Amino acid sequence: MPYINLQITKGATREQKAQIVKEFTETLVKVLGKNPQNTHIVIQEIEREDWGHAGALVADRQPGTGKA
Repeated sequence: MPYINLQITKGATREQKAQIVKEFTETLVKVLGKNPQNTHIVIQEIEREDWGHAGALVADRQPGTGKA
C-alpha cells in the first residue's frame, strides 16, 4: 500500500491538487508497478508563516526571489 504525505504551502487550487494526486499515482504505477486502487496520497497545506527556510519564514520572503 503506497502512502505519500505531501506538505506544501497553502495556495494550491483544487484542480492542482487533483493533478498532483493523478500524476503521483501514475508515477507509482509506472515506476514501481503499484496498484492505483491501493495508493493513498495526503496533501497537507501549511501556512506560509508556519514554514521556515534558510533562516527565515517563507511568509517574509519576496515572491519569486527567495530573499527576505
